Amino acid sequence: MTKHRASARRPARLILPLLLCSGAAAAAAALAGLLPQASTPRADLSAPQPPPSVRTAPPAPPPVPTPARTPSPTPAPSTSAPPAPNPPAVPETGPGTFRASTVSGTRHGSGPVRRYRVEAEDGSGIDPDEAARAVDAVLGDPRGWAHDSRYAFRLTGSGPVEFTVRIATPVTTDRLCQVVTPELKGEVNCRSGHQVIVNLRRWQLGSPQFDGSPAEYRALIVNHEVGHELGRGHETCPGPGLPAPAMMQQIKGLLGCRSNAWPFDSRGNYVRGPLVP
Repeated sequence: MTKHRASARRPARLILPLLLCSGAAAAAAALAGLLPQASTPRADLSAPQPPPSVRTAPPAPPPVPTPARTPSPTPAPSTSAPPAPNPPAVPETGPGTFRASTVSGTRHGSGPVRRYRVEAEDGSGIDPDEAARAVDAVLGDPRGWAHDSRYAFRLTGSGPVEFTVRIATPVTTDRLCQVVTPELKGEVNCRSGHQVIVNLRRWQLGSPQFDGSPAEYRALIVNHEVGHELGRGHETCPGPGLPAPAMMQQIKGLLGCRSNAWPFDSRGNYVRGPLVP
């Protein structure tokens, strides 16, 4: 009987250590769940994390946008030609009285001197002194009549003269030139006696037949009418594309020639055309 009880108590001693071990393991497991697991950190797969030793600064606020300054538009360069100036006013008529220039000039040419004076009709708006300088520049040009050794000119503001250049209104021009052809009234210039009559309309506006400025056409007027004073007659176009002679009546049409205001070209050759009978 005693031996049987002893063997019956032995299993109870074995179960107690197991229970103690199981309880200790459970407690250790529970405690491990409450403590941080330093050996196996959990990674946040949604965003990269800085190293544990780096302290992350808070993100900087977004920059406040500065209102853009709209630059002033730069005007595009104009490709069109500037508007042509208004043509000067040309009075149709005047009193028929003239004011003479007081300007004198130097001699142009090597031939016998022809002295001349320039006058402008009262009320024409033309300064006779300015007109005299313009005429003197034409007659002194190397392409003008002074290039011919038979001629010479001198502008004078006083004393006797061989001829006079008069700038007159269209109506006064018609009277001095005795214009009777209806289509020519108010349009043409002429030489009458020893007077070169320059139509104010032609002096200011040029000619629709002439391919050049009014200033260039003034040279043609002076050269043409002074050519008559020198005894030269009319010439006509020498051929298509060639320069028109200064003694051609270019206001009536060019007949295929090119506009030209000068008796001589830049090489000193006379611009010649067939004589008009």
